[in-house]
Amino acid sequence: MPGATGRKRRTFGNTWWGTAWVEALEERAKLDPNRLPRGRTYARKGTVSKLAVGAGEVTAWVQGSRAVPYRVTIQMQAFTDAQWESLLGMVGSRLGHVAALLDGELPGEVAEDARAAGADLLPGPGDLRPKCSCPDSANPCKHVAAVYYLVADEVDADPFVLFLLRGRPREAVLAELRSRRAPASKPGKRVRAPAAPGVDPKRAYARRIAALPPRLAVPGTVGPPAVLDVDPPHRTGWSSDTFAELAADAAARAWELLVMGPERAAELSFEEDLARRAAAGDPGELAEAADVPLRDLAAWAQAWREAGRGGMAVVREVWRPSQAPLAQAKADLAESGLPGTPKTWRNRITQGDLQLRYGRDERWYRFVRDGEGWRVDGPASSRPTDVIYPP
Repeated sequence: MPGATGRKRRTFGNTWWGTAWVEALEERAKLDPNRLPRGRTYARKGTVSKLAVGAGEVTAWVQGSRAVPYRVTIQMQAFTDAQWESLLGMVGSRLGHVAALLDGELPGEVAEDARAAGADLLPGPGDLRPKCSCPDSANPCKHVAAVYYLVADEVDADPFVLFLLRGRPREAVLAELRSRRAPASKPGKRVRAPAAPGVDPKRAYARRIAALPPRLAVPGTVGPPAVLDVDPPHRTGWSSDTFAELAADAAARAWELLVMGPERAAELSFEEDLARRAAAGDPGELAEAADVPLRDLAAWAQAWREAGRGGMAVVREVWRPSQAPLAQAKADLAESGLPGTPKTWRNRITQGDLQLRYGRDERWYRFVRDGEGWRVDGPASSRPTDVIYPP
Protein backbone atom coordinates (compact mmCIF):
# COMPACT_ATOMS: atom_id res chain seq x y z
CA MET A 1 0.00 0.00 0.00
CA PRO A 2 1.17 3.55 -0.59
CA GLY A 3 2.73 5.11 2.48
CA ALA A 4 2.21 8.54 3.93
CA THR A 5 4.32 10.07 1.16
CA GLY A 6 2.14 8.44 -1.52
CA ARG A 7 5.01 6.32 -2.84
CA LYS A 8 4.41 2.67 -3.56
CA ARG A 9 6.42 0.23 -1.43
CA ARG A 10 9.17 -1.64 -3.25
CA THR A 11 8.19 -5.23 -4.01
CA PHE A 12 10.28 -8.22 -5.01
CA GLY A 13 9.25 -10.65 -7.72
CA ASN A 14 7.36 -9.04 -10.61
CA THR A 15 7.04 -12.22 -12.67
CA TRP A 16 5.55 -15.42 -11.41
CA TRP A 17 8.99 -17.06 -11.38
CA GLY A 18 10.49 -14.13 -9.44
CA THR A 19 7.60 -14.38 -7.01
CA ALA A 20 8.17 -18.14 -6.79
CA TRP A 21 11.77 -17.45 -5.74
CA VAL A 22 10.59 -15.14 -2.93
CA GLU A 23 7.93 -17.60 -1.81
CA ALA A 24 10.47 -20.42 -1.77
CA LEU A 25 12.72 -18.31 0.47
CA GLU A 26 9.90 -17.45 2.86
CA GLU A 27 8.20 -20.84 2.98
CA ARG A 28 10.13 -23.79 1.59
CA ALA A 29 13.75 -22.92 2.40
CA LYS A 30 13.02 -22.87 6.17
CA LEU A 31 14.86 -19.59 6.76
CA ASP A 32 14.54 -17.66 10.00
CA PRO A 33 11.21 -15.81 9.62
CA ASN A 34 12.29 -13.14 12.09
CA ARG A 35 15.27 -12.10 9.97
CA LEU A 36 13.59 -11.90 6.57
CA PRO A 37 11.55 -8.71 7.26
CA ARG A 38 14.73 -6.85 8.24
CA GLY A 39 16.36 -8.12 5.06
CA ARG A 40 13.49 -6.72 2.98
CA THR A 41 13.94 -3.34 4.67
CA TYR A 42 17.66 -3.36 3.91
CA ALA A 43 16.99 -4.30 0.29
CA ARG A 44 14.46 -1.48 -0.09
CA LYS A 45 16.93 1.06 1.31
CA GLY A 46 19.43 0.36 -1.46
CA THR A 47 22.16 -0.92 0.83
CA VAL A 48 23.16 -3.76 -1.54
CA SER A 49 25.78 -3.11 -4.21
CA LYS A 50 27.87 -5.06 -6.73
CA LEU A 51 25.47 -8.00 -6.73
CA ALA A 52 26.71 -10.73 -9.09
CA VAL A 53 25.28 -14.14 -9.92
CA GLY A 54 27.60 -16.93 -11.00
CA ALA A 55 27.40 -20.70 -11.33
CA GLY A 56 25.98 -21.83 -8.00
CA GLU A 57 26.95 -18.63 -6.23
CA VAL A 58 25.78 -15.07 -5.48
CA THR A 59 28.12 -12.36 -4.22
CA ALA A 60 27.37 -8.80 -3.06
CA TRP A 61 28.38 -6.00 -0.73
CA VAL A 62 25.87 -4.74 1.84
CA GLN A 63 26.24 -1.48 3.72
CA GLY A 64 25.47 -1.95 7.40
CA SER A 65 25.99 0.21 10.46
CA ARG A 66 29.77 0.31 9.95
CA ALA A 67 31.62 2.42 7.41
CA VAL A 68 32.96 -0.60 5.50
CA PRO A 69 30.30 -2.71 3.69
CA TYR A 70 29.93 -6.37 4.58
CA ARG A 71 30.87 -9.05 2.09
CA VAL A 72 28.06 -11.55 1.38
CA THR A 73 28.53 -14.86 -0.41
CA ILE A 74 25.66 -17.29 -0.96
CA GLN A 75 26.23 -20.73 -2.41
CA MET A 76 23.32 -22.74 -3.77
CA GLN A 77 23.36 -26.52 -3.98
CA ALA A 78 24.33 -27.48 -7.56
CA PHE A 79 22.57 -30.28 -9.40
CA THR A 80 24.29 -33.61 -9.84
CA ASP A 81 24.81 -35.02 -13.33
CA ALA A 82 21.83 -37.30 -12.76
CA GLN A 83 19.62 -34.35 -11.83
CA TRP A 84 20.72 -32.40 -14.91
CA GLU A 85 20.01 -35.44 -17.06
CA SER A 86 16.52 -35.70 -15.60
CA LEU A 87 15.80 -31.95 -15.92
CA LEU A 88 17.14 -31.45 -19.47
CA GLY A 89 15.51 -34.65 -20.67
CA MET A 90 12.17 -33.36 -19.44
CA VAL A 91 12.59 -29.84 -20.89
CA GLY A 92 14.04 -31.00 -24.21
CA SER A 93 11.18 -33.39 -24.85
CA ARG A 94 8.64 -30.54 -24.99
CA LEU A 95 9.05 -27.90 -27.72
CA GLY A 96 6.86 -25.43 -25.90
CA HIS A 97 9.18 -25.41 -22.87
CA VAL A 98 12.24 -24.61 -24.99
CA ALA A 99 10.38 -21.92 -26.96
CA ALA A 100 9.20 -20.21 -23.77
CA LEU A 101 12.69 -20.19 -22.25
CA LEU A 102 14.13 -18.67 -25.43
CA ASP A 103 11.45 -16.00 -25.20
CA GLY A 104 12.58 -15.13 -21.69
CA GLU A 105 9.74 -16.84 -19.85
CA LEU A 106 9.59 -19.81 -17.51
CA PRO A 107 6.35 -21.79 -17.87
CA GLY A 108 4.88 -22.97 -14.61
CA GLU A 109 4.88 -26.50 -15.99
CA VAL A 110 8.70 -26.44 -16.21
CA ALA A 111 9.11 -25.65 -12.53
CA GLU A 112 6.46 -28.19 -11.53
CA ASP A 113 7.85 -30.93 -13.79
CA ALA A 114 11.41 -30.18 -12.64
CA ARG A 115 10.44 -30.58 -9.01
CA ALA A 116 8.62 -33.83 -9.79
CA ALA A 117 11.73 -35.06 -11.61
CA GLY A 118 13.86 -34.46 -8.49
CA ALA A 119 15.62 -31.37 -9.92
CA ASP A 120 13.85 -28.48 -8.18
CA LEU A 121 14.99 -25.14 -9.64
CA LEU A 122 13.77 -23.25 -6.57
CA PRO A 123 15.58 -23.41 -3.21
CA GLY A 124 14.48 -25.85 -0.58
CA PRO A 125 15.73 -26.73 2.92
CA GLY A 126 19.53 -26.86 3.04
CA ASP A 127 20.03 -25.62 -0.54
CA LEU A 128 21.35 -22.17 0.46
CA ARG A 129 24.67 -21.79 2.30
CA PRO A 130 25.33 -18.12 3.08
CA LYS A 131 28.39 -16.35 4.52
CA CYS A 132 28.60 -12.74 5.71
CA SER A 133 31.53 -10.80 7.12
CA CYS A 134 29.29 -9.19 9.77
CA PRO A 135 29.48 -10.37 13.41
CA ASP A 136 25.86 -11.59 13.45
CA SER A 137 25.74 -15.41 13.66
CA ALA A 138 22.06 -15.70 12.67
CA ASN A 139 21.15 -17.58 9.52
CA PRO A 140 20.30 -15.55 7.63
CA CYS A 141 21.57 -12.25 8.93
CA LYS A 142 19.78 -9.17 7.62
CA HIS A 143 22.55 -8.54 5.09
CA VAL A 144 22.21 -12.00 3.57
CA ALA A 145 18.41 -11.71 3.63
CA ALA A 146 18.62 -8.44 1.69
CA VAL A 147 20.64 -10.17 -1.03
CA TYR A 148 18.15 -13.06 -1.14
CA TYR A 149 15.36 -10.62 -2.01
CA LEU A 150 17.37 -8.76 -4.64
CA VAL A 151 18.16 -12.03 -6.42
CA ALA A 152 14.43 -11.99 -7.29
CA ASP A 153 15.18 -9.02 -9.58
CA GLU A 154 17.80 -11.10 -11.41
CA VAL A 155 15.37 -13.99 -11.75
CA ASP A 156 12.68 -11.60 -13.03
CA ALA A 157 15.01 -10.36 -15.76
CA ASP A 158 16.19 -13.81 -16.86
CA PRO A 159 14.71 -17.13 -15.69
CA PHE A 160 17.95 -18.82 -16.77
CA VAL A 161 19.39 -17.42 -13.52
CA LEU A 162 17.65 -20.32 -11.78
CA PHE A 163 19.61 -22.74 -13.97
CA LEU A 164 22.81 -20.79 -13.32
CA LEU A 165 22.31 -20.98 -9.57
CA ARG A 166 22.04 -24.76 -9.95
CA GLY A 167 25.42 -24.83 -11.70
CA ARG A 168 25.02 -24.29 -15.45
CA PRO A 169 24.84 -21.06 -17.48
CA ARG A 170 22.33 -20.33 -20.22
CA GLU A 171 24.73 -21.24 -23.07
CA ALA A 172 25.48 -24.66 -21.63
CA VAL A 173 21.80 -25.43 -21.04
CA LEU A 174 20.79 -24.38 -24.55
CA ALA A 175 23.70 -26.26 -26.14
CA GLU A 176 22.62 -29.43 -24.37
CA LEU A 177 18.98 -28.94 -25.39
CA ARG A 178 20.03 -28.45 -29.02
CA SER A 179 22.19 -31.58 -28.94
CA ARG A 180 19.25 -33.59 -27.65
CA ARG A 181 17.18 -32.55 -30.64
CA ALA A 182 19.96 -33.32 -33.14
CA PRO A 183 19.77 -36.63 -35.10
CA ALA A 184 21.64 -39.50 -33.46
CA SER A 185 24.23 -41.49 -35.41
CA LYS A 186 23.67 -44.53 -33.22
CA PRO A 187 20.74 -45.64 -31.09
CA GLY A 188 20.97 -44.08 -27.65
CA LYS A 189 23.85 -41.76 -28.62
CA ARG A 190 23.35 -38.01 -29.00
CA VAL A 191 25.29 -36.04 -31.59
CA ARG A 192 26.06 -32.42 -30.87
CA ALA A 193 25.06 -30.22 -33.77
CA PRO A 194 27.84 -27.88 -34.99
CA ALA A 195 27.24 -24.23 -34.24
CA ALA A 196 25.92 -22.24 -37.19
CA PRO A 197 28.46 -19.67 -38.43
CA GLY A 198 25.83 -16.94 -38.70
CA VAL A 199 24.94 -14.66 -41.62
CA ASP A 200 24.93 -10.89 -41.85
CA PRO A 201 21.23 -9.80 -42.10
CA LYS A 202 21.81 -7.47 -45.05
CA ARG A 203 23.59 -10.18 -47.02
CA ALA A 204 20.92 -12.74 -46.12
CA TYR A 205 18.07 -10.58 -47.46
CA ALA A 206 20.04 -9.73 -50.62
CA ARG A 207 20.79 -13.37 -51.38
CA ARG A 208 19.05 -14.82 -54.46
CA ILE A 209 16.91 -17.89 -53.85
CA ALA A 210 18.36 -20.92 -55.59
CA ALA A 211 16.27 -22.86 -58.09
CA LEU A 212 14.68 -26.11 -56.98
CA PRO A 213 16.42 -29.34 -57.99
CA PRO A 214 15.17 -30.50 -61.43
CA ARG A 215 14.06 -33.97 -60.30
CA LEU A 216 12.92 -33.37 -56.78
CA ALA A 217 10.63 -36.09 -55.52
CA VAL A 218 7.27 -34.54 -54.66
CA PRO A 219 5.15 -36.18 -51.95
CA GLY A 220 1.64 -37.13 -52.93
CA THR A 221 0.02 -35.19 -50.10
CA VAL A 222 0.86 -32.55 -47.53
CA GLY A 223 1.77 -34.00 -44.15
CA PRO A 224 0.32 -32.72 -40.87
CA PRO A 225 2.29 -30.05 -39.00
CA ALA A 226 4.06 -30.73 -35.72
CA VAL A 227 1.94 -30.06 -32.66
CA LEU A 228 3.23 -27.98 -29.76
CA ASP A 229 2.60 -29.72 -26.46
CA VAL A 230 2.08 -26.40 -24.65
CA ASP A 231 0.95 -22.96 -25.76
CA PRO A 232 3.56 -20.27 -26.50
CA PRO A 233 4.16 -17.64 -23.81
CA HIS A 234 0.93 -15.84 -22.95
CA ARG A 235 2.28 -12.38 -23.65
CA THR A 236 2.73 -13.20 -27.36
CA GLY A 237 -1.03 -13.49 -27.89
CA TRP A 238 -0.48 -16.69 -29.92
CA SER A 239 -1.75 -20.20 -29.33
CA SER A 240 -0.66 -23.68 -30.38
CA ASP A 241 -3.69 -23.90 -32.70
CA THR A 242 -2.64 -20.69 -34.46
CA PHE A 243 0.88 -21.99 -35.02
CA ALA A 244 -0.47 -25.31 -36.29
CA GLU A 245 -2.72 -23.45 -38.75
CA LEU A 246 0.18 -21.32 -40.01
CA ALA A 247 2.43 -24.36 -40.32
CA ALA A 248 -0.21 -26.29 -42.26
CA ASP A 249 -0.71 -23.32 -44.59
CA ALA A 250 3.02 -22.97 -45.17
CA ALA A 251 3.30 -26.68 -45.92
CA ALA A 252 0.45 -26.48 -48.42
CA ARG A 253 2.11 -23.52 -50.16
CA ALA A 254 5.43 -25.36 -50.31
CA TRP A 255 3.71 -28.41 -51.77
CA GLU A 256 2.06 -26.26 -54.47
CA LEU A 257 5.46 -24.79 -55.33
CA LEU A 258 6.91 -28.26 -55.76
CA VAL A 259 3.99 -29.41 -57.91
CA MET A 260 3.68 -26.31 -60.13
CA GLY A 261 7.34 -25.35 -60.25
CA PRO A 262 8.87 -22.02 -59.21
CA GLU A 263 8.26 -20.43 -62.61
CA ARG A 264 4.50 -20.51 -61.99
CA ALA A 265 4.68 -19.30 -58.43
CA ALA A 266 3.71 -15.68 -58.00
CA GLU A 267 4.64 -13.51 -55.06
CA LEU A 268 1.45 -12.50 -53.32
CA SER A 269 0.75 -9.12 -51.82
CA PHE A 270 -0.41 -8.86 -48.22
CA GLU A 271 -4.05 -8.50 -49.32
CA GLU A 272 -3.80 -11.41 -51.77
CA ASP A 273 -2.29 -13.73 -49.21
CA LEU A 274 -4.95 -12.65 -46.73
CA ALA A 275 -7.68 -13.45 -49.26
CA ARG A 276 -6.08 -16.83 -50.03
CA ARG A 277 -6.07 -17.79 -46.37
CA ALA A 278 -9.59 -16.46 -45.78
CA ALA A 279 -10.85 -18.46 -48.76
CA ALA A 280 -9.84 -21.65 -46.95
CA GLY A 281 -11.56 -20.85 -43.66
CA ASP A 282 -13.45 -18.31 -41.61
CA PRO A 283 -12.48 -14.74 -42.59
CA GLY A 284 -13.79 -13.27 -39.32
CA GLU A 285 -10.73 -13.89 -37.16
CA LEU A 286 -8.34 -12.92 -39.97
CA ALA A 287 -10.21 -9.67 -40.64
CA GLU A 288 -9.91 -8.65 -37.00
CA ALA A 289 -6.23 -9.60 -36.76
CA ALA A 290 -5.34 -7.80 -40.01
CA ASP A 291 -7.54 -4.76 -39.28
CA VAL A 292 -9.43 -5.22 -42.55
CA PRO A 293 -13.23 -4.71 -42.80
CA LEU A 294 -14.92 -8.12 -42.67
CA ARG A 295 -17.17 -7.24 -45.61
CA ASP A 296 -14.14 -6.51 -47.82
CA LEU A 297 -12.25 -9.63 -46.79
CA ALA A 298 -15.31 -11.84 -47.30
CA ALA A 299 -15.66 -10.45 -50.85
CA TRP A 300 -11.96 -11.00 -51.55
CA ALA A 301 -12.13 -14.56 -50.22
CA GLN A 302 -15.19 -15.39 -52.33
CA ALA A 303 -13.49 -13.98 -55.44
CA TRP A 304 -10.33 -15.94 -54.67
CA ARG A 305 -12.24 -19.21 -54.35
CA GLU A 306 -13.98 -18.66 -57.68
CA ALA A 307 -11.22 -17.11 -59.80
CA GLY A 308 -7.97 -16.81 -57.86
CA ARG A 309 -5.89 -13.65 -57.66
CA GLY A 310 -7.31 -12.36 -60.95
CA GLY A 311 -10.83 -12.51 -59.53
CA MET A 312 -9.74 -10.62 -56.45
CA ALA A 313 -8.02 -8.00 -58.62
CA VAL A 314 -11.16 -7.16 -60.61
CA VAL A 315 -13.15 -6.96 -57.37
CA ARG A 316 -10.80 -4.31 -56.01
CA GLU A 317 -9.72 -2.42 -59.13
CA VAL A 318 -11.42 -0.24 -61.73
CA TRP A 319 -9.33 0.75 -64.78
CA ARG A 320 -9.72 1.94 -68.38
CA PRO A 321 -8.71 -0.68 -71.00
CA SER A 322 -8.63 -0.16 -74.78
CA GLN A 323 -11.96 -0.14 -76.61
CA ALA A 324 -11.41 -3.23 -78.80
CA PRO A 325 -12.03 -5.96 -76.16
CA LEU A 326 -14.91 -3.96 -74.66
CA ALA A 327 -16.60 -3.57 -78.05
CA GLN A 328 -16.42 -7.31 -78.73
CA ALA A 329 -17.80 -8.22 -75.31
CA LYS A 330 -20.60 -5.65 -75.63
CA ALA A 331 -21.59 -7.09 -79.01
CA ASP A 332 -21.59 -10.63 -77.59
CA LEU A 333 -23.81 -9.51 -74.71
CA ALA A 334 -26.23 -7.75 -77.04
CA GLU A 335 -26.65 -11.01 -79.00
CA SER A 336 -27.08 -13.15 -75.90
CA GLY A 337 -30.80 -12.63 -75.60
CA LEU A 338 -30.49 -11.58 -71.96
CA PRO A 339 -32.91 -8.86 -70.88
CA GLY A 340 -31.68 -5.25 -70.84
CA THR A 341 -29.18 -3.21 -72.80
CA PRO A 342 -25.38 -3.51 -72.25
CA LYS A 343 -23.91 -0.52 -70.42
CA THR A 344 -20.15 0.08 -70.31
CA TRP A 345 -18.17 1.80 -67.58
CA ARG A 346 -14.41 1.58 -67.54
CA ASN A 347 -13.58 -2.19 -67.53
CA ARG A 348 -17.14 -3.28 -66.71
CA ILE A 349 -20.08 -4.13 -68.96
CA THR A 350 -23.45 -4.62 -67.25
CA GLN A 351 -26.66 -6.06 -68.66
CA GLY A 352 -29.45 -6.78 -66.20
CA ASP A 353 -28.22 -9.05 -63.43
CA LEU A 354 -25.02 -9.99 -65.28
CA GLN A 355 -21.77 -8.06 -65.36
CA LEU A 356 -18.54 -8.80 -67.21
CA ARG A 357 -15.28 -7.35 -65.93
CA TYR A 358 -12.10 -7.20 -67.96
CA GLY A 359 -8.89 -7.76 -65.97
CA ARG A 360 -5.38 -6.51 -66.59
CA ASP A 361 -4.53 -10.14 -67.30
CA GLU A 362 -6.70 -9.79 -70.48
CA ARG A 363 -9.26 -12.21 -69.17
CA TRP A 364 -13.00 -11.82 -68.59
CA TYR A 365 -14.70 -12.44 -65.26
CA ARG A 366 -18.37 -13.18 -64.73
CA PHE A 367 -20.22 -11.34 -61.94
CA VAL A 368 -23.83 -11.77 -60.86
CA ARG A 369 -25.93 -9.43 -58.78
CA ASP A 370 -25.87 -10.17 -55.05
CA GLY A 371 -28.22 -7.88 -53.15
CA GLU A 372 -26.93 -4.37 -53.71
CA GLY A 373 -23.54 -5.56 -54.94
CA TRP A 374 -21.86 -8.08 -57.23
CA ARG A 375 -20.00 -11.31 -56.68
CA VAL A 376 -17.67 -13.38 -58.84
CA ASP A 377 -19.44 -16.35 -60.40
CA GLY A 378 -16.98 -18.85 -61.79
CA PRO A 379 -13.53 -18.92 -63.37
CA ALA A 380 -12.22 -16.43 -65.92
CA SER A 381 -11.78 -16.88 -69.65
CA SER A 382 -10.02 -15.08 -72.48
CA ARG A 383 -13.31 -15.12 -74.45
CA PRO A 384 -16.34 -13.14 -73.21
CA THR A 385 -18.77 -15.73 -74.61
CA ASP A 386 -17.38 -18.35 -72.21
CA VAL A 387 -18.47 -16.30 -69.20
CA ILE A 388 -21.75 -15.12 -70.77
CA TYR A 389 -22.75 -18.76 -71.30
CA PRO A 390 -21.00 -20.64 -68.45
CA PRO A 391 -20.89 -24.46 -68.73
